Amino acid sequence: MVLALFMWGHVVLVGSILTGARGFDWLAGALEDYYIAQPTIIVIFTLFLVHAALASRKIPAQLRERKQILKLAKGLNRSGREKVATRTEYSPFRPHTESLLWIWQVRTGMVMLVLGSFHLVLLTLDIFTPLYGDIAGIESSSTLARVGAGLWLPYAVLLLCVEFHASVGLYRLAIKWGADLWMSRQTMHRIEQVIFWVVLGIGSLTLIVLAGWMDPPLAFLLGDSGT
Repeated sequence: MVLALFMWGHVVLVGSILTGARGFDWLAGALEDYYIAQPTIIVIFTLFLVHAALASRKIPAQLRERKQILKLAKGLNRSGREKVATRTEYSPFRPHTESLLWIWQVRTGMVMLVLGSFHLVLLTLDIFTPLYGDIAGIESSSTLARVGAGLWLPYAVLLLCVEFHASVGLYRLAIKWGADLWMSRQTMHRIEQVIFWVVLGIGSLTLIVLAGWMDPPLAFLLGDSGT
C-alpha cells in the first residue's frame, strides 16, 4: 500500500515539469534542502526490495509451472468467446477477473523488478552525487537530457507496469480488508480503472514533456517560457 501511494505521489511530483523547468527545480530543491528526498529514496528502495523478495515467492520458479500459468492465462482470455458443441451459442463461462488481474500483476511485477531497480539506482546516484549533472541532486536539465536521449522508452514501459500494478494491488488489498462487504467488486473495479487511467494520463503527459516532444502546458503559471 505504501509503495502504491508513493508511486501516485511520485507521478504528481514529477508532473511539476508541466509547469516548466523552474517549477521542477524548485520542488526538487525543496525536497532535497529539507532532507525529504534523501531518506525517502532509501526507505522506498528498501521497501521495493522487500516487496519484490516476498512477492517472488508467489511467482512460478520452474519453466513447467510458468508454462502452466501461460496456458491458464490464454484459457481465461478465450473463456466466454469459444463456441460450444452446437456451434450456435457461446460458452456461458466468463473469464475470472481476479485470476486475470493476478496473472498480469505477476507479469508487470517481473518487468518492474528490472526497470524499477534501474530507476531507483539512477535516482539514488542523482540525489547523492553529481555524477549525472552539474550538482548533487535532481535537476531539470540533466533529467530532460537523459529522457530525451532515449530513456523515455523504458520509462514508458515502467510507467504502464507501475500504474497497473499499483491500482490493481490496492484493489486486491481493499478486497482482502473486506471493502467488498459494503461496496460491490464491480464498483471497486471501476474505481480502480478510473484511477489507473487518470494517473496514467498524467504520467504520460509528463513523460512527453520530459522527452522534449511538447512544451510544458502549465509554464504560464510561473511565467516560465519553456524547458
